[in-house]
Amino acid sequence: MSADTAAPSAPPQAPKRTNPLSKFSVQIVIGLVVGLVLGAIAIAIGQTPDGEANWLTATLSEIGGAYVGLLRLLVVPLVFTAVISSIARLREVSNAARLAVQTLIWFGITAFASVLIGIAVGLVTSPWLTAGVSGDAAGEPGRVGSWTAFLTGLIPSNIFGLEVGLRGSAEAGFTASPSFNVLQIIVISIALGVAALKVGEKAAPFISFADSALAVVQKVLWWVIRLAPIGTAALIGRAVVTYGWSSLTSLGTFVIALYVGLILVWAVVYPVVLKLNGLPIAQFYRNVWPVITLGFVTRSSIGVMPVTEQVAERNLGVPRSYASFAVPLGATTKMDGCAAVFPALAAIFVAQFYGVDLTITHYLLIIFVSVLGSAATAGTTGATVMLTLTLSTLGLPLAGVGLLLAVEPIVDMGRTALNVTGQALVPTVVAKREGILDREIYDATPDFEGVKI
Repeated sequence: MSADTAAPSAPPQAPKRTNPLSKFSVQIVIGLVVGLVLGAIAIAIGQTPDGEANWLTATLSEIGGAYVGLLRLLVVPLVFTAVISSIARLREVSNAARLAVQTLIWFGITAFASVLIGIAVGLVTSPWLTAGVSGDAAGEPGRVGSWTAFLTGLIPSNIFGLEVGLRGSAEAGFTASPSFNVLQIIVISIALGVAALKVGEKAAPFISFADSALAVVQKVLWWVIRLAPIGTAALIGRAVVTYGWSSLTSLGTFVIALYVGLILVWAVVYPVVLKLNGLPIAQFYRNVWPVITLGFVTRSSIGVMPVTEQVAERNLGVPRSYASFAVPLGATTKMDGCAAVFPALAAIFVAQFYGVDLTITHYLLIIFVSVLGSAATAGTTGATVMLTLTLSTLGLPLAGVGLLLAVEPIVDMGRTALNVTGQALVPTVVAKREGILDREIYDATPDFEGVKI
Protein backbone atom coordinates (compact mmCIF):
# COMPACT_ATOMS: atom_id res chain seq x y z
CA MET A 1 0.00 0.00 0.00
CA SER A 2 1.45 3.38 -0.98
CA ALA A 3 1.93 6.10 1.56
CA ASP A 4 -0.59 8.35 -0.17
CA THR A 5 -3.32 5.71 -0.05
CA ALA A 6 -5.85 6.67 2.59
CA ALA A 7 -6.96 4.00 5.01
CA PRO A 8 -10.66 3.24 4.84
CA SER A 9 -12.52 5.28 7.41
CA ALA A 10 -14.94 3.72 9.83
CA PRO A 11 -18.59 4.13 8.92
CA PRO A 12 -20.18 7.03 10.74
CA GLN A 13 -22.16 5.96 13.77
CA ALA A 14 -25.74 7.07 14.07
CA PRO A 15 -26.37 9.37 17.00
CA LYS A 16 -27.56 7.51 20.04
CA ARG A 17 -31.24 8.01 20.53
CA THR A 18 -32.60 8.60 23.97
CA ASN A 19 -36.08 7.71 25.00
CA PRO A 20 -37.90 10.99 25.82
CA LEU A 21 -39.84 9.17 28.52
CA SER A 22 -36.58 8.59 30.43
CA LYS A 23 -36.33 12.31 31.17
CA PHE A 24 -37.43 13.13 34.67
CA SER A 25 -39.14 16.38 33.61
CA VAL A 26 -41.20 14.50 31.02
CA GLN A 27 -42.20 11.96 33.63
CA ILE A 28 -43.33 14.74 35.97
CA VAL A 29 -45.42 16.37 33.22
CA ILE A 30 -46.97 12.99 32.43
CA GLY A 31 -47.75 12.60 36.13
CA LEU A 32 -49.49 16.00 36.15
CA VAL A 33 -51.60 15.11 33.11
CA VAL A 34 -52.46 11.66 34.46
CA GLY A 35 -53.42 13.25 37.78
CA LEU A 36 -55.82 15.68 36.07
CA VAL A 37 -57.40 12.84 34.10
CA LEU A 38 -57.75 10.61 37.16
CA GLY A 39 -59.22 13.49 39.14
CA ALA A 40 -61.81 14.13 36.41
CA ILE A 41 -62.69 10.41 36.35
CA ALA A 42 -63.05 10.34 40.13
CA ILE A 43 -65.42 13.32 39.98
CA ALA A 44 -67.44 11.60 37.26
CA ILE A 45 -67.74 8.44 39.38
CA GLY A 46 -69.09 10.50 42.26
CA GLN A 47 -69.51 9.52 45.89
CA THR A 48 -70.74 6.19 47.17
CA PRO A 49 -74.41 5.81 48.24
CA ASP A 50 -73.23 6.37 51.82
CA GLY A 51 -71.68 9.71 50.88
CA GLU A 52 -68.13 8.39 51.21
CA ALA A 53 -65.29 8.89 48.75
CA ASN A 54 -65.27 6.41 45.87
CA TRP A 55 -62.52 3.84 45.41
CA LEU A 56 -60.50 5.97 42.99
CA THR A 57 -60.57 9.04 45.24
CA ALA A 58 -59.56 6.92 48.22
CA THR A 59 -56.71 5.34 46.25
CA LEU A 60 -55.39 8.71 45.09
CA SER A 61 -55.56 10.00 48.66
CA GLU A 62 -53.67 7.01 50.06
CA ILE A 63 -50.91 7.09 47.43
CA GLY A 64 -50.47 10.87 47.64
CA GLY A 65 -50.41 10.83 51.42
CA ALA A 66 -47.91 7.98 51.44
CA TYR A 67 -45.57 9.86 49.10
CA VAL A 68 -45.64 13.05 51.19
CA GLY A 69 -45.07 10.88 54.25
CA LEU A 70 -41.96 9.36 52.66
CA LEU A 71 -40.55 12.82 52.00
CA ARG A 72 -41.29 14.05 55.52
CA LEU A 73 -39.84 10.84 56.95
CA LEU A 74 -36.41 11.79 55.60
CA VAL A 75 -36.40 15.37 56.91
CA VAL A 76 -35.21 14.60 60.44
CA PRO A 77 -32.36 12.15 59.58
CA LEU A 78 -31.22 14.29 56.64
CA VAL A 79 -31.03 17.54 58.62
CA PHE A 80 -29.51 15.82 61.63
CA THR A 81 -26.72 14.03 59.75
CA ALA A 82 -26.07 16.74 57.17
CA VAL A 83 -25.64 19.56 59.70
CA ILE A 84 -23.35 17.49 61.94
CA SER A 85 -21.31 16.37 58.93
CA SER A 86 -20.99 19.91 57.60
CA ILE A 87 -19.98 21.40 60.96
CA ALA A 88 -17.29 18.74 61.25
CA ARG A 89 -15.86 20.21 58.04
CA LEU A 90 -16.03 23.82 59.20
CA ARG A 91 -12.25 23.92 59.34
CA GLU A 92 -12.38 23.70 55.54
CA VAL A 93 -14.71 26.74 55.35
CA SER A 94 -12.87 29.88 56.34
CA ASN A 95 -15.83 32.23 55.90
CA ALA A 96 -18.62 30.33 57.68
CA ALA A 97 -19.84 33.39 59.62
CA ARG A 98 -19.81 35.53 56.50
CA LEU A 99 -21.86 32.90 54.65
CA ALA A 100 -24.49 32.95 57.39
CA VAL A 101 -24.76 36.75 57.32
CA GLN A 102 -24.92 36.84 53.51
CA THR A 103 -27.66 34.21 53.56
CA LEU A 104 -29.84 36.26 55.91
CA ILE A 105 -29.21 39.42 53.89
CA TRP A 106 -30.33 37.78 50.65
CA PHE A 107 -33.32 36.26 52.40
CA GLY A 108 -34.29 39.83 53.25
CA ILE A 109 -33.54 41.28 49.80
CA THR A 110 -35.69 38.77 47.93
CA ALA A 111 -38.47 39.01 50.54
CA PHE A 112 -38.44 42.81 50.19
CA ALA A 113 -38.80 42.63 46.41
CA SER A 114 -41.54 39.99 46.72
CA VAL A 115 -43.66 41.99 49.16
CA LEU A 116 -43.40 45.07 46.93
CA ILE A 117 -44.83 43.02 44.09
CA GLY A 118 -47.59 41.75 46.37
CA ILE A 119 -48.52 45.30 47.34
CA ALA A 120 -48.38 46.51 43.73
CA VAL A 121 -50.65 43.71 42.51
CA GLY A 122 -53.05 44.40 45.38
CA LEU A 123 -53.27 48.10 44.55
CA VAL A 124 -53.82 47.45 40.83
CA THR A 125 -56.55 44.84 41.40
CA SER A 126 -58.21 46.57 44.38
CA PRO A 127 -61.28 47.72 42.39
CA TRP A 128 -62.27 44.07 41.82
CA LEU A 129 -60.50 42.26 44.66
CA THR A 130 -63.49 41.71 46.98
CA ALA A 131 -66.26 41.70 44.39
CA GLY A 132 -68.93 39.13 45.23
CA VAL A 133 -67.40 38.15 48.58
CA SER A 134 -69.84 37.91 51.49
CA GLY A 135 -69.02 37.94 55.19
CA ASP A 136 -70.55 34.53 55.86
CA ALA A 137 -67.14 32.82 55.91
CA ALA A 138 -65.52 35.30 58.28
CA GLY A 139 -64.12 33.62 61.35
CA GLU A 140 -61.29 33.74 63.84
CA PRO A 141 -58.28 31.56 62.87
CA GLY A 142 -57.27 28.57 64.95
CA ARG A 143 -53.62 29.70 65.16
CA VAL A 144 -52.26 33.20 65.50
CA GLY A 145 -48.76 34.41 64.71
CA SER A 146 -46.57 35.80 67.47
CA TRP A 147 -43.41 37.88 67.45
CA THR A 148 -42.00 35.68 70.23
CA ALA A 149 -42.45 32.45 68.24
CA PHE A 150 -38.91 32.60 66.87
CA LEU A 151 -37.33 32.65 70.33
CA THR A 152 -39.62 29.95 71.70
CA GLY A 153 -39.11 27.90 68.56
CA LEU A 154 -35.36 27.82 69.15
CA ILE A 155 -35.72 25.96 72.44
CA PRO A 156 -35.92 22.20 71.76
CA SER A 157 -38.71 20.37 73.56
CA ASN A 158 -36.63 17.16 73.49
CA ILE A 159 -33.36 15.86 72.09
CA PHE A 160 -34.90 14.97 68.72
CA GLY A 161 -37.08 18.06 68.27
CA LEU A 162 -40.15 15.82 68.00
CA GLU A 163 -43.64 16.44 69.32
CA VAL A 164 -46.70 14.22 69.64
CA GLY A 165 -50.20 15.66 69.66
CA LEU A 166 -53.61 14.03 70.06
CA ARG A 167 -56.36 14.31 67.48
CA GLY A 168 -59.96 13.24 67.78
CA SER A 169 -62.52 13.28 70.55
CA ALA A 170 -63.42 11.30 73.62
CA GLU A 171 -66.36 9.75 71.79
CA ALA A 172 -64.51 8.77 68.62
CA GLY A 173 -61.18 8.10 70.30
CA PHE A 174 -57.85 9.86 70.13
CA THR A 175 -54.98 9.17 67.74
CA ALA A 176 -51.35 10.19 68.23
CA SER A 177 -50.04 12.64 65.64
CA PRO A 178 -46.24 13.02 65.69
CA SER A 179 -44.62 16.16 64.29
CA PHE A 180 -41.24 17.83 64.32
CA ASN A 181 -39.79 21.31 64.43
CA VAL A 182 -37.01 21.71 61.87
CA LEU A 183 -35.69 24.83 63.57
CA GLN A 184 -35.19 22.89 66.80
CA ILE A 185 -33.53 20.01 64.93
CA ILE A 186 -31.08 22.49 63.39
CA VAL A 187 -30.25 23.91 66.82
CA ILE A 188 -29.70 20.41 68.27
CA SER A 189 -27.57 19.32 65.30
CA ILE A 190 -25.42 22.45 65.47
CA ALA A 191 -24.86 21.92 69.19
CA LEU A 192 -23.81 18.29 68.67
CA GLY A 193 -21.59 19.20 65.72
CA VAL A 194 -19.79 21.94 67.62
CA ALA A 195 -19.39 19.61 70.60
CA ALA A 196 -17.87 16.98 68.32
CA LEU A 197 -15.35 19.54 67.07
CA LYS A 198 -14.44 20.49 70.63
CA VAL A 199 -14.03 16.87 71.74
CA GLY A 200 -11.56 16.22 68.96
CA GLU A 201 -10.20 12.75 68.19
CA LYS A 202 -12.58 10.94 70.54
CA ALA A 203 -15.51 12.18 68.44
CA ALA A 204 -14.11 10.73 65.21
CA PRO A 205 -16.38 7.63 65.33
CA PHE A 206 -19.42 9.83 65.91
CA ILE A 207 -18.57 12.05 62.93
CA SER A 208 -17.83 8.99 60.80
CA PHE A 209 -21.22 7.57 61.72
CA ALA A 210 -22.92 10.84 60.74
CA ASP A 211 -21.13 10.78 57.37
CA SER A 212 -22.13 7.17 56.72
CA ALA A 213 -25.73 7.75 57.81
CA LEU A 214 -25.92 10.81 55.54
CA ALA A 215 -24.80 8.76 52.54
CA VAL A 216 -27.45 6.13 53.30
CA VAL A 217 -30.20 8.73 53.74
CA GLN A 218 -29.27 10.39 50.45
CA LYS A 219 -29.48 7.06 48.64
CA VAL A 220 -32.95 6.43 50.07
CA LEU A 221 -33.90 9.98 49.11
CA TRP A 222 -32.95 9.28 45.51
CA TRP A 223 -35.28 6.29 45.50
CA VAL A 224 -38.09 8.49 46.80
CA ILE A 225 -37.38 11.17 44.18
CA ARG A 226 -37.73 8.60 41.43
CA LEU A 227 -41.28 7.94 42.66
CA ALA A 228 -42.17 11.59 42.17
CA PRO A 229 -44.21 11.09 38.94
CA ILE A 230 -46.46 8.60 40.75
CA GLY A 231 -46.80 10.87 43.77
CA THR A 232 -47.51 13.83 41.48
CA ALA A 233 -50.33 12.01 39.68
CA ALA A 234 -51.94 10.97 42.97
CA LEU A 235 -51.64 14.39 44.63
CA ILE A 236 -52.96 16.33 41.63
CA GLY A 237 -55.81 13.87 41.16
CA ARG A 238 -56.76 14.16 44.81
CA ALA A 239 -56.59 17.97 44.62
CA VAL A 240 -58.94 18.02 41.61
CA VAL A 241 -61.48 15.86 43.45
CA THR A 242 -61.26 17.63 46.79
CA TYR A 243 -61.02 21.28 45.82
CA GLY A 244 -62.05 21.66 42.21
CA TRP A 245 -62.64 25.23 41.12
CA SER A 246 -66.12 25.90 42.47
CA SER A 247 -64.77 28.14 45.23
CA LEU A 248 -63.37 30.51 42.63
CA THR A 249 -66.79 31.97 41.86
CA SER A 250 -66.48 34.59 44.59
CA LEU A 251 -62.73 34.66 45.20
CA GLY A 252 -61.59 34.27 41.62
CA THR A 253 -60.09 37.77 41.40
CA PHE A 254 -58.04 37.21 44.55
CA VAL A 255 -56.69 33.85 43.30
CA ILE A 256 -55.81 35.29 39.88
CA ALA A 257 -54.16 38.34 41.46
CA LEU A 258 -52.13 36.14 43.81
CA TYR A 259 -50.89 33.91 41.00
CA VAL A 260 -49.96 36.99 38.96
CA GLY A 261 -47.86 38.18 41.90
CA LEU A 262 -46.23 34.78 42.36
CA ILE A 263 -45.42 34.54 38.65
CA LEU A 264 -43.93 38.04 38.64
CA VAL A 265 -41.55 37.09 41.46
CA TRP A 266 -40.75 33.77 39.79
CA ALA A 267 -40.25 35.22 36.29
CA VAL A 268 -38.92 38.73 37.04
CA VAL A 269 -37.41 39.11 40.52
CA TYR A 270 -35.52 35.83 40.63
CA PRO A 271 -34.17 36.11 37.06
CA VAL A 272 -32.94 39.66 37.83
CA VAL A 273 -31.13 38.37 40.92
CA LEU A 274 -29.55 35.57 38.90
CA LYS A 275 -28.57 37.91 36.08
CA LEU A 276 -26.98 40.45 38.41
CA ASN A 277 -24.88 37.67 39.90
CA GLY A 278 -23.76 36.26 36.55
CA LEU A 279 -25.73 33.02 36.69
CA PRO A 280 -27.56 31.58 33.64
CA ILE A 281 -31.30 31.89 34.26
CA ALA A 282 -32.59 29.01 32.14
CA GLN A 283 -30.02 26.64 33.62
CA PHE A 284 -31.09 27.51 37.15
CA TYR A 285 -34.73 26.71 36.50
CA ARG A 286 -33.77 23.54 34.68
CA ASN A 287 -31.78 22.44 37.71
CA VAL A 288 -34.49 23.24 40.28
CA TRP A 289 -37.38 21.82 38.24
CA PRO A 290 -37.81 18.77 40.55
CA VAL A 291 -38.15 21.06 43.57
CA ILE A 292 -40.65 23.36 41.86
CA THR A 293 -42.92 20.54 40.73
CA LEU A 294 -42.76 18.68 44.05
CA GLY A 295 -43.42 21.87 46.00
CA PHE A 296 -46.45 22.60 43.82
CA VAL A 297 -48.09 19.20 44.24
CA THR A 298 -47.12 18.49 47.88
CA ARG A 299 -47.77 22.01 49.24
CA SER A 300 -45.05 21.46 51.85
CA SER A 301 -41.72 23.30 51.96
CA ILE A 302 -40.64 21.10 54.86
CA GLY A 303 -41.76 17.94 53.08
CA VAL A 304 -39.63 18.63 49.99
CA MET A 305 -36.74 20.11 51.97
CA PRO A 306 -34.62 16.94 51.50
CA VAL A 307 -35.06 17.27 47.74
CA THR A 308 -34.23 20.99 47.86
CA GLU A 309 -31.00 20.28 49.70
CA GLN A 310 -30.07 17.47 47.32
CA VAL A 311 -30.75 19.65 44.28
CA ALA A 312 -28.80 22.59 45.73
CA GLU A 313 -25.77 20.38 46.24
CA ARG A 314 -25.84 18.08 43.21
CA ASN A 315 -27.61 20.19 40.58
CA LEU A 316 -26.61 23.74 41.48
CA GLY A 317 -23.09 23.13 42.79
CA VAL A 318 -23.61 24.53 46.30
CA PRO A 319 -21.08 22.94 48.71
CA ARG A 320 -22.60 20.44 51.13
CA SER A 321 -21.08 22.23 54.11
CA TYR A 322 -23.10 25.33 53.21
CA ALA A 323 -26.23 23.76 51.68
CA SER A 324 -26.91 21.69 54.81
CA PHE A 325 -27.15 24.95 56.77
CA ALA A 326 -28.84 27.30 54.29
CA VAL A 327 -31.56 25.03 52.90
CA PRO A 328 -33.06 23.84 56.23
CA LEU A 329 -32.91 27.40 57.54
CA GLY A 330 -34.67 28.60 54.39
CA ALA A 331 -37.34 25.92 54.73
CA THR A 332 -38.38 27.47 58.05
CA THR A 333 -37.70 31.19 57.55
CA LYS A 334 -37.58 31.86 53.78
CA MET A 335 -41.04 31.89 52.18
CA ASP A 336 -41.55 34.52 49.52
CA GLY A 337 -44.92 33.03 48.57
CA CYS A 338 -46.42 32.44 52.02
CA ALA A 339 -44.69 35.25 53.92
CA ALA A 340 -44.38 38.07 51.37
CA VAL A 341 -46.69 38.05 48.34
CA PHE A 342 -49.65 36.36 50.05
CA PRO A 343 -49.89 38.36 53.31
CA ALA A 344 -49.39 41.65 51.43
CA LEU A 345 -52.21 40.93 48.99
CA ALA A 346 -54.41 39.33 51.68
CA ALA A 347 -53.99 42.33 54.01
CA ILE A 348 -55.18 44.65 51.23
CA PHE A 349 -58.09 42.27 50.61
CA VAL A 350 -59.15 42.18 54.27
CA ALA A 351 -58.74 45.94 54.71
CA GLN A 352 -60.87 46.62 51.66
CA PHE A 353 -63.56 44.16 52.77
CA TYR A 354 -63.90 45.83 56.18
CA GLY A 355 -63.67 49.34 54.75
CA VAL A 356 -60.32 50.23 56.32
CA ASP A 357 -58.22 52.73 54.38
CA LEU A 358 -54.55 51.76 54.43
CA THR A 359 -52.01 54.56 54.79
CA ILE A 360 -48.33 54.65 53.90
CA THR A 361 -47.62 53.58 57.49
CA HIS A 362 -49.67 50.42 56.96
CA TYR A 363 -47.78 49.56 53.79
CA LEU A 364 -44.46 50.09 55.56
CA LEU A 365 -45.64 47.74 58.32
CA ILE A 366 -46.60 45.13 55.69
CA ILE A 367 -43.07 45.34 54.30
CA PHE A 368 -41.55 45.11 57.78
CA VAL A 369 -43.61 42.07 58.74
CA SER A 370 -42.91 40.29 55.45
CA VAL A 371 -39.15 40.76 55.68
CA LEU A 372 -38.84 39.84 59.36
CA GLY A 373 -42.07 38.05 60.16
CA SER A 374 -41.24 34.67 58.64
CA ALA A 375 -38.35 34.40 61.09
CA ALA A 376 -40.63 35.51 63.91
CA THR A 377 -43.09 32.73 63.10
CA ALA A 378 -40.45 30.10 62.35
CA GLY A 379 -41.55 27.95 65.26
CA THR A 380 -45.09 27.74 63.90
CA THR A 381 -44.54 28.60 60.29
CA GLY A 382 -47.44 28.69 57.82
CA ALA A 383 -49.31 31.08 55.54
CA THR A 384 -52.29 31.43 57.89
CA VAL A 385 -50.04 32.10 60.88
CA MET A 386 -48.08 34.63 58.87
CA LEU A 387 -51.29 36.34 57.74
CA THR A 388 -52.57 36.63 61.32
CA LEU A 389 -49.27 38.21 62.33
CA THR A 390 -49.63 40.75 59.51
CA LEU A 391 -53.27 41.54 60.30
CA SER A 392 -52.67 41.90 64.03
CA THR A 393 -49.70 44.20 63.41
CA LEU A 394 -51.87 46.38 61.14
CA GLY A 395 -54.80 46.28 63.57
CA LEU A 396 -57.12 44.57 61.05
CA PRO A 397 -59.83 42.06 62.07
CA LEU A 398 -58.45 38.52 62.32
CA ALA A 399 -61.87 37.23 61.30
CA GLY A 400 -60.88 38.22 57.76
CA VAL A 401 -58.69 35.13 57.61
CA GLY A 402 -61.79 32.97 57.31
CA LEU A 403 -62.78 34.76 54.10
CA LEU A 404 -59.80 33.26 52.29
CA LEU A 405 -59.86 29.70 53.64
CA ALA A 406 -62.08 28.48 50.80
CA VAL A 407 -59.26 28.86 48.27
CA GLU A 408 -56.39 28.04 50.65
CA PRO A 409 -55.43 24.71 48.99
CA ILE A 410 -55.54 26.21 45.49
CA VAL A 411 -53.33 29.19 46.27
CA ASP A 412 -51.04 27.12 48.52
CA MET A 413 -49.79 25.16 45.52
CA GLY A 414 -48.38 28.26 43.85
CA ARG A 415 -47.10 29.75 47.11
CA THR A 416 -45.13 26.61 47.98
CA ALA A 417 -43.66 26.34 44.49
CA LEU A 418 -42.33 29.89 44.86
CA ASN A 419 -41.13 29.21 48.41
CA VAL A 420 -38.93 26.27 47.46
CA THR A 421 -37.58 28.06 44.40
CA GLY A 422 -36.38 30.90 46.61
CA GLN A 423 -34.95 28.45 49.13
CA ALA A 424 -32.74 27.05 46.36
CA LEU A 425 -31.99 30.45 44.84
CA VAL A 426 -30.42 32.17 47.85
CA PRO A 427 -27.78 29.49 48.65
CA THR A 428 -26.83 29.44 44.97
CA VAL A 429 -26.42 33.22 44.79
CA VAL A 430 -24.48 33.43 48.05
CA ALA A 431 -22.20 30.56 47.02
CA LYS A 432 -21.53 32.32 43.69
CA ARG A 433 -20.75 35.64 45.38
CA GLU A 434 -18.40 33.95 47.87
CA GLY A 435 -16.57 32.03 45.14
CA ILE A 436 -17.50 28.54 46.38
CA LEU A 437 -20.10 27.61 43.76
CA ASP A 438 -19.08 24.69 41.54
CA ARG A 439 -19.90 26.11 38.09
CA GLU A 440 -19.05 22.84 36.40
CA ILE A 441 -21.93 21.20 38.27
CA TYR A 442 -24.22 24.20 37.78
CA ASP A 443 -23.65 24.36 34.02
CA ALA A 444 -23.73 20.61 33.38
CA THR A 445 -26.61 19.08 31.44
CA PRO A 446 -28.82 17.21 33.92
CA ASP A 447 -28.90 13.44 33.48
CA PHE A 448 -32.66 13.44 33.95
CA GLU A 449 -33.40 17.01 32.84
CA GLY A 450 -33.23 18.50 36.27
CA VAL A 451 -32.00 15.69 38.53
CA LYS A 452 -28.29 14.89 38.54
CA ILE A 453 -28.32 12.43 41.41
